[in-house]
Amino acid sequence: MQKTSARLLSLLSLLQARRDWPGALLADRLDVSPRTVRRDVDRLRELGYPIVATKGPDGGYRLDAGTQLPPLLFDDDQAVALAVALQIATTTGAGIEEAAARALNTVRQVMPARLRRRIETLQVTAVERPVARPHPQVDSSVLMTLGDAVHAREVLRFDYTRASPAGTGDGDSAEAPPRRVQPHHLVTWGGRWYLVAWDLDRDDWRTFRADRISPRTPTGPRFTPRELPGGNVAAFVTSRFQGSEGSGGSDGWPCRGEVILDLPAAVVLRHTREGIVEELGPDRCRLVLGSWSWPGLAATLGRFDADIEVVGPTELKDAFAHLARRYANAATDGLTQEAQ
Repeated sequence: MQKTSARLLSLLSLLQARRDWPGALLADRLDVSPRTVRRDVDRLRELGYPIVATKGPDGGYRLDAGTQLPPLLFDDDQAVALAVALQIATTTGAGIEEAAARALNTVRQVMPARLRRRIETLQVTAVERPVARPHPQVDSSVLMTLGDAVHAREVLRFDYTRASPAGTGDGDSAEAPPRRVQPHHLVTWGGRWYLVAWDLDRDDWRTFRADRISPRTPTGPRFTPRELPGGNVAAFVTSRFQGSEGSGGSDGWPCRGEVILDLPAAVVLRHTREGIVEELGPDRCRLVLGSWSWPGLAATLGRFDADIEVVGPTELKDAFAHLARRYANAATDGLTQEAQ
């Protein structure tokens, strides 16, 4: 039989693994009597763990939420995952960098030496993609308020600052009436936080940047969630940010074309993440790709520096002709300036 301290840790680990445990099953897993389980549960309660006894024919125990955070028990993989997650918290845009650093330091201090060595050899540098302007940070209290409204399914009112016109630096939220929405999802996209909601005044789905939201209290009445276009939030958000206002299907790009490239499929695959590549021969492949606009799609395909055969549609062929004229004019202007 395990010593009492080791048995308590095993019991705590089991209680954290699932919501409800029948007492007989706990006794069987620990290889002790139900009476010993009851005594060990009492010891854990004295240490601050809020363990609730459940009634019924298979009465058992549940680790409940308490007023204070008692010591937690992680297995090796959980501890490593937690440390990695805390190291990359700076890319979330949630304004929790300092808190994440303090939490990581706390986790390291209580880790066994073998795990601490693993974490110290796994130093992660979180680097965001270069952007024209840094992503604005969101107040964590705003995120909590939005998350609470989504979870409670309560109508939310908030002031919303739209993007400033170029060069003015002035938003438009001062005189604008508050927005009234049914909040459905809180999501992240490209380092920013967004609220996906049904706008009650515009009678349509909207996505709002969380850093521009100033919630008002109290929240409104509860509502019955609507079904998102496309069936899930990932498809919906992807379609909106790809410029499509449709159903939010698997490919929401408003412009989609098909070409044949004189390049091996393996080469094309290395340089496209969202396209469909089909091998047609050792140095020839078919590529189906989407973009914001037809000229944008044509320019993207031109970067492969290979002969291109346009399968369709006609809009893509027209875009290539448009870019050809533009590029030819640019080249002619450059030669004229050199001659002068």
